[in-house]
Amino acid sequence: MKHILFTGVGRRIELLQAFRNAALVLGKELRIYGADMAGTAPALAYCDYARRVVAMKDPNYIQKLLEICASDHIDLLIPTIDTDLLVLSENKGRFEEIGTRVMISRPEMIRVCRDKNNTSQFFVNCGLRAPMPVNNWKEYKSGYPAFIKPKDGSSSINAFRVENEEELEMYARQIGDYIVQPFVDGREYTIDIFCDWDGDPISIVPRERLQVRAGEVLKTRICMDRIMIEEARILCKTFKPCGAMTVQLIRDNAGIDWYIEINPRFGGGAPLSMKAGARSAEAILKLMDGERPEKLEVSDGAVYSRFDQSVNITETICPAAGSLCQNPERKKNTLKDEDKGQIKAVIFDLDDTLYSEKEYVRSGFKAVSDYLGGGCEEKLWTYFEAGKPAIDALLKELGREPDTEEALFIYRSHKPNIHPYPDVIEMIHDLRAGGVKVGIVTDGRPEGQKNKLAALGLEVDDAIVTDELGGIQFRKPCDIAFRILMTRWRLNPADIFYVGDNPAKDFQAPRQLGMRSIYFRNPDGLYGFEESSSVTVVDTVADLRKLLEAYI
Repeated sequence: MKHILFTGVGRRIELLQAFRNAALVLGKELRIYGADMAGTAPALAYCDYARRVVAMKDPNYIQKLLEICASDHIDLLIPTIDTDLLVLSENKGRFEEIGTRVMISRPEMIRVCRDKNNTSQFFVNCGLRAPMPVNNWKEYKSGYPAFIKPKDGSSSINAFRVENEEELEMYARQIGDYIVQPFVDGREYTIDIFCDWDGDPISIVPRERLQVRAGEVLKTRICMDRIMIEEARILCKTFKPCGAMTVQLIRDNAGIDWYIEINPRFGGGAPLSMKAGARSAEAILKLMDGERPEKLEVSDGAVYSRFDQSVNITETICPAAGSLCQNPERKKNTLKDEDKGQIKAVIFDLDDTLYSEKEYVRSGFKAVSDYLGGGCEEKLWTYFEAGKPAIDALLKELGREPDTEEALFIYRSHKPNIHPYPDVIEMIHDLRAGGVKVGIVTDGRPEGQKNKLAALGLEVDDAIVTDELGGIQFRKPCDIAFRILMTRWRLNPADIFYVGDNPAKDFQAPRQLGMRSIYFRNPDGLYGFEESSSVTVVDTVADLRKLLEAYI
């Protein structure tokens, strides 16, 4: 299992999706963490865990990140915005001391990028062309139109084309610390570069910026231009970027490339290059395991157009019992008449949500013990509580390792002696009696999960074992099973509640789809307690029943 923390996740949903898909394709286990100051960034809905941090300019920012990385066993930290690049680069060694690698370039190169004066000179030193800046509008003598922007700016904020000296003076007073340079008219390009730990390029993908909003590309065309690719290689030889880097340039009407800026991180449009074949997310996962990524084939000429989509970051449901309410603006006994009837379907997780998975484990150990001649249940349980593969450990102790496959088969296929939690049968009955659809989405080996469902005798409208859809890649947080139930029931996601017990995987898909989620923080569960500020929390089935019935 690899743990990756992204700082400043913001709207980087496509980037996170690329990493999720890369782990799926490569068959690697990945847990994604997102750091955000407000806790409302849309990309947090696509993370396994969200982590609150202080402002990037706060003196305690690095210390807070170090604490997160240590407690969450973060293997790799990836920054996504300019603001914290330099401070992360300067403190890279502190993270490495606790076992966290930071995908960041050297501090001296970060400084080159953060000051546009240095950036332009760097391009020139590499033998490339760049419109040279001045820092005082009164000294600008290179003709109009001109271009003025902040010396350390990003996302095209406070960047303006100016037509004459009067406009230049006005914008100079407005911006403050600025540069002025000749305006280059032509086609805009971004080069997405991805390098290994030592700065050797793995992929270089130029793309034309066909449509841009607030500095971020909305529509782009992949353009595997030989000249741009070679110029990017020249830059990499000197810069030696660690990981991702984006370079912006303008090709003027005479076909001359003028280089504008460097961002030593994943650019907002980098996932578009990944979709075209530059699968840098896969490359990172391979690099983390010491593998060398193979040469990547890119779809030249492909055009990508982006769109916006909303996700629910904070829950708004509020039960009649105020102690369960996660929204501070809704108080006790404020359930309104119009709130009733909101719930049209409930999807439950199975293990540790509707019954005790520990009871299933004990039942399986009883079956294995009977196969071995009896008297082994408690020893198996002792191994289990110690975090060891109990059956393997016991058979090794008994000198019966050849029986491993048969014992595992017995455990996985036995008819379990398990029971629903108190109130579960009544809760499901009342929901269905009120016209609410009830479904179950559960991960695991199909035969074992079906045996559990049969033993529990729960009367529900639909039950989906995700592995039956095509293998373990359909397990949560994959959203396919949820989409199937939405389609089968012909319901909007806002009319569906999802109940689960494992924050690591249960709530990501429902939140992305627009369902409302309830975290059953099961003290008896295998996953124990987890903090969760983004979903409503209940601690007993009785409270869960009360909450759901309030919305029938």
